[in-house]
Amino acid sequence: MTQSIADLRKEYTKASLDIDSVDKNPLVQFEKWFSEAQNGELLEPNAMVLSTVDQSGLPFQRTVLMKALATDGIVFYTNYGSRKAKQIESNHQVSVLFPWYAMERQVCIQGVVEKVSTQESLKYFSSRPHGSQLGAWVSEQSQVISSRSILEMKLAEMKRKFKEGKVPLPDFWGGYRIKPMSVEFWQGRQSRLHDRLIYTKKEANDWVIDRLAP
Repeated sequence: MTQSIADLRKEYTKASLDIDSVDKNPLVQFEKWFSEAQNGELLEPNAMVLSTVDQSGLPFQRTVLMKALATDGIVFYTNYGSRKAKQIESNHQVSVLFPWYAMERQVCIQGVVEKVSTQESLKYFSSRPHGSQLGAWVSEQSQVISSRSILEMKLAEMKRKFKEGKVPLPDFWGGYRIKPMSVEFWQGRQSRLHDRLIYTKKEANDWVIDRLAP
């Protein structure tokens, strides 16, 4: 018999989180948790839910992949003509959520977005599998299409076009860097008394850490 949705619950008992045990820099602390997620063999630990807002204030979410992590932020790549890119162009403020359910953890990052350099985008694009490089040329991301066959026909065209030599970086494709303004670490605990620590940026690399009620 299927269990009632209202009865779906579990106790979170795997870990705890305390201000005295975390790094003073949220991205250093994030890197620690990300390494643990990788070592825990989670499915795509770099998958994050990116939230943007359109010009009317309507929010949109989608899963994208973090492809770089550094002291100045996290990077993902996309088509610059996509819906997310157009929304970012009108509102540089975004949030991303890393939902590491198997570890009873999640991390929410709010920040502002900027494009990475063409050189940085080219370096990453060149490291992608050949099929992914072709896919970037094929898809007019977020545009309405009448059928999948259109994609398959265009893919065949791109295979012919770039059958010799390297696939060039499309001028409509590249990376964004999210520069955090706040980072919240969430660790599930028993009786729904979860641990929540939020880092808030004041200036330069000065961060204030607070505990939030669950």
